[in-house]
Amino acid sequence: MNKTASRIDVESRLEHARDVIRAAGKRAMDYYDGTAGDLEIEVKANALDMVSIADKNVEAIIRDRIADAFPEDGFLGEEMGIEQGENDCLWVIDPIDGTACFVSQMPTWCISVALMVGNEVVLGLIYHPCGDELFTAMKGEGAYVNGEPIEASKVTKVSDGLLGLGLSHRTKSDVIVPVMTQLLDREGMFIRNGSCALMMAYASAGRLIGYYEPHINPWDCMAGIILMTEAGGWTNDFLGIANVLEDGGPILAAGANVADELAEMTGVKR
Repeated sequence: MNKTASRIDVESRLEHARDVIRAAGKRAMDYYDGTAGDLEIEVKANALDMVSIADKNVEAIIRDRIADAFPEDGFLGEEMGIEQGENDCLWVIDPIDGTACFVSQMPTWCISVALMVGNEVVLGLIYHPCGDELFTAMKGEGAYVNGEPIEASKVTKVSDGLLGLGLSHRTKSDVIVPVMTQLLDREGMFIRNGSCALMMAYASAGRLIGYYEPHINPWDCMAGIILMTEAGGWTNDFLGIANVLEDGGPILAAGANVADELAEMTGVKR
């Protein structure tokens, strides 16, 4: 951890964030179970890029409770944009990653919270309320699910496991189809569950050999990046992409032994 990060009490923030993300998950489940009233759905660019009142209220819970404990910290969230703090801390929040699945009563959604200190990701938490699994990582301290250590996949060929793929209408089909073709030609197989953060958490636990999406927003993948690297895997230099916090970019996460092969297939810089 760099000197700037070391001056910040990262461990206290992790402990607080554990409680906050579970409380946010409980509130999200109230909406998911239908006990918090009907959802108000707004359509963004298209019908599959949706935001609900649940997204907004869950993000508000996370922001408010973290701000109460650490008032000098800043925030970047999917629903409420960026709010610069008075220090180097920036919390990056996706209140419900997989909103289309959430509103369709499918369980493949999660809550993602990461902490950046300067240009470094130092904390990541991904909570899957439907499975009650909390994935956590702190810089230099390894990755865990519900307190148990996890490791990224150690397979040596893409045919030895499932690759998570993500796509949206922000990118054209001719970007992702060649990757799918190469994977299938190499006797590999892919899965898409509708949530980048959840699939990156699964990759950090070795359930997937990796994850690729040609364009992703930072709140979708930031927690997954530190989870993957702390679990012994590899990700591309997402934060090294120009204007990535505003514009997003490609993400590739992979088990160390298939990182070269997947980078070659996707064209992502190794």
